[in-house]
Amino acid sequence: MKINDAIFGAIFALLGAVVLVHVQSFPNIPGQQYGAAIFPGIIAAGFVVCGVLLVFSGLRSRAEQPWFAAGPWLRLPRHVVAVTVIVLGVAVYLALAERVGFLIVAPALLLAWFRVLGVRWPVALIAAVVTTLLMWYAFYKLLRVPLPWGLLTPFAF
Repeated sequence: MKINDAIFGAIFALLGAVVLVHVQSFPNIPGQQYGAAIFPGIIAAGFVVCGVLLVFSGLRSRAEQPWFAAGPWLRLPRHVVAVTVIVLGVAVYLALAERVGFLIVAPALLLAWFRVLGVRWPVALIAAVVTTLLMWYAFYKLLRVPLPWGLLTPFAF
């Protein structure tokens, strides 16, 4: 799917403007000429400038490019189902992870995603479990990111 640059440019410019307004409320550091808002403000200003440039670029190419153009992959129902399952999987993770737990939800979602993408059952099952354990180890143990335990809270270590 091809989306005209003017649309993404408008989104980026709007996002940058919102961040620029928000960072004005960040406190100043006593004795410093700059405060906590300086780096987010610079990045937000970059978003606004790049967004405006994308809008102009998209409007110039509007004559030969539509606002939205469906890619050839959208004609195949299997691909549409795969994209839908992946997007819904993210929503399911957000809804269930705290209550059910990362170590239960993640392998189930990965298994569903692998299967919808055409991975054979044995490979998908092994890959889902191994990937979940590797992600858990990397984030929970090495990076100290507090992944939700959910139903497994009594067994947390």
